[in-house]
Amino acid sequence: MPADSAAAPSGASSTADASSPGAPSTSGSLDGASTPPLRTGRMLAVLLVAVFMAQFDFFVANVAAPSLSVSLHAGRAALELIVGGYAFAYASGMITGGRLGDLFGHRRMFVAGMLGFAVASVLCGAAADPTQLVVFRLLQGLAGAAMVPQVLATVTAVFPAASRPAAIAWYSAAAGIGSIAGQVLGGMLLQADVFGLGWRAIFLVNGPIGVVAALVALRVLPGRAADAPTSARRSATDPLGALGVAGSLALLVIPLTLGRDQHWPLWTWICMIAAVPVGFATVLWQQRLSGRGGTPTLQLSLFSSPPFRTGLLAGAAFYLYFGSFMFTLTLLLQTGLGHSPVEAGLIFAPMGVLFGVSSMVGKQLIARHGLKVVLLGTVLIGAGLALLAAALVVSSGHVALPVVVVALSIVGTGNGIVLPALNGATLALVSPHQAGSASGVLATTQQFASAMGVAVIGTFFYTMLGSRHGADGYAGAMVATALVAIGLTIATAATVQQLSRLSRRPAAAAE
Repeated sequence: MPADSAAAPSGASSTADASSPGAPSTSGSLDGASTPPLRTGRMLAVLLVAVFMAQFDFFVANVAAPSLSVSLHAGRAALELIVGGYAFAYASGMITGGRLGDLFGHRRMFVAGMLGFAVASVLCGAAADPTQLVVFRLLQGLAGAAMVPQVLATVTAVFPAASRPAAIAWYSAAAGIGSIAGQVLGGMLLQADVFGLGWRAIFLVNGPIGVVAALVALRVLPGRAADAPTSARRSATDPLGALGVAGSLALLVIPLTLGRDQHWPLWTWICMIAAVPVGFATVLWQQRLSGRGGTPTLQLSLFSSPPFRTGLLAGAAFYLYFGSFMFTLTLLLQTGLGHSPVEAGLIFAPMGVLFGVSSMVGKQLIARHGLKVVLLGTVLIGAGLALLAAALVVSSGHVALPVVVVALSIVGTGNGIVLPALNGATLALVSPHQAGSASGVLATTQQFASAMGVAVIGTFFYTMLGSRHGADGYAGAMVATALVAIGLTIATAATVQQLSRLSRRPAAAAE
């Protein structure tokens, strides 16, 4: 095996135990002693700021699109790049960001990413034209890719085993709430027109928050245990690998992001086809570099772990559903049913709140009963989707708002149970020195699956909509996509079943 292979650490059997699902088997210490609970609480609080901010800024740009069109005279292509450029830079930089955290220290990369995010956000708020905003959004996405992988990496490498399930649940809750807050708080900031700043306020608010979070991170996050040896740093440079990973993802994410609105021109298909040989060549280079004892950007040894591979598949199925559902539901509420961005955001709010609550309750159930609790979550998601679809069919699109809120609340509860468990189980047997790389791969897979869901299932939504307009047409398209979402939920449940079986094998072998 190459030097960077992911061997299960001693005590790995505990990761499969119901008492600590998703927790990698590490000492959870900085210097061999258990990390005090108070200190891990402070660490987690500042780490979650990064997760919330990254998700918030992805969704808030959608809410601001009409204002950007008027204020900056941004055309359709510019608006797509303002939203999609952030998503591309964020997704394509995750693996590299995670790997750099492994090599140079998770605290260093977190602080650098947080400060970079704050500066890029202020630049976004000061942009004078669409071109500047597009460039600054790309910088913002890259900064997010530097800081976010360090969150799960720090939890995986540093937190005591007993604390990890709760920390991962909080991570998932912060991501879900940040997604909802981007629409709710973003709409409120736009409507309030704080200090007459208009859309600029949604970006400028990140500046002071990011600086404070970076200063706190310097004090509370561990540096010594996460820092890589000097020898590892000397061999850390793999620009060709980083370029290959980013290029492969760019060739997929950019056409998936822009293709639907541009009616899939020829260049989108050329890019997606080209992604295959570019990705293949990148993998070959990573294998060659690893065989020579180098430090590849993408640690292929991670994929030798069946639980990791299966967890990625389960997460991909979940995010295909989640990304597309959030997108198509926004179209239904705003375009089909005529709600304003603020009203639509408030309709989403109970879903986000229950996502957070069920994340906390779910981790306790999972600790007691194992991954089979995730099946309950998928049942709730399916039930909520079915209720929404049935209500839309019965009402011919003129659905009662309380029914929508109840259906979304059921879906949000199921999401909160499923997502933390998937994140935790996927990272279960990852060794601490690969925590950043694994977190980057996991986050990249989720972001890419979400973009794929928006592109593919979003296209299906518009195909079902056809030339129809109004509530009835949008309701029919939403019913069709809800059925697809139910199918993806079933696929998630089936993959989780396999993941549960794989997670029990190390424990059985240890006995």
